[in-house]
Amino acid sequence: MARACLLLLLLKMCGINTEEETKIPWDWKAPWKRNNTQISSEDWKQRLPQSIIIGVRKGGTRALLEMLSLHPQVAAAHSEVHFFNVEENYRKGLGWYSQQMPISHPTQITVEKTPGYFSSLKAPERIHAMDSSMKLLLIVRDPVERLVSDYTQILHNRKARHKPYQALEQILLRQGQELNTRYKAMQRSLYALHLARWLEFFPQSQIHVVDGGTLIREPLSEMRHVEHFLGLEPYLGPDNFYFNQTKGFYCLQAKGYQHCLDQSKGRPHPTVDEVLLEQLCTYFSEHNENFFAMVGRTFNWC
Repeated sequence: MARACLLLLLLKMCGINTEEETKIPWDWKAPWKRNNTQISSEDWKQRLPQSIIIGVRKGGTRALLEMLSLHPQVAAAHSEVHFFNVEENYRKGLGWYSQQMPISHPTQITVEKTPGYFSSLKAPERIHAMDSSMKLLLIVRDPVERLVSDYTQILHNRKARHKPYQALEQILLRQGQELNTRYKAMQRSLYALHLARWLEFFPQSQIHVVDGGTLIREPLSEMRHVEHFLGLEPYLGPDNFYFNQTKGFYCLQAKGYQHCLDQSKGRPHPTVDEVLLEQLCTYFSEHNENFFAMVGRTFNWC
């Protein structure tokens, strides 16, 4: 009985829903069992992350984290902590921050994700001050698609709270049809502008860029690169992904346990005027080229 209680406690502290523990094999995320070795309870504790998913918002950060969670060498913080970009949280100190992390073992790396970090003015310097060797994951997608997805989430939230809302065209187009480039969702899609701040503190070798579009279409190929960047043993395989026809994207599975992202992911976007889409593509084109030059690769955007 005592051993069973300890097991349930560990599951809860690791963020696993104990109501569904029968669906999750205990050895799924237990690499020590593969080596027939035992790990003492004293080795389990909360640790500061060795890798952070810094963004981008509505770029696929949740999908990336969930896929990483399948790896037995990863302990993922499933709630966005907003430590480095929210003053109230940052003032609580690193002790508080470490307490937001999952229980992990020294053979695992702890990963946190807060997409708001990427566009934060202070997050790069603060993360560097904590750990200059931090491995950063940045997942990007077509900036116009990201913008529309960003608006779609805000629209959904305002409707749910019965608050007034504007069509995207009303927000983006000023009198005379000039683009409102100060709209926050527009600013978040200026990847080169934000990445430049991170490169002031971190070498490019410590920032891995994930193609959000490819992650949706071919998740395994992108995750192979992520495993390599993080120094993880190759673990994920074709059996960890299956295409859900109803949702229209890949879901996750591991030894009988299946999981799809929640209903907030993959929401249908509102129809956007074609002329406006062309204006947006034109506006972002130069910024995109700057970003391509910075990361040394190109993406099929617009």
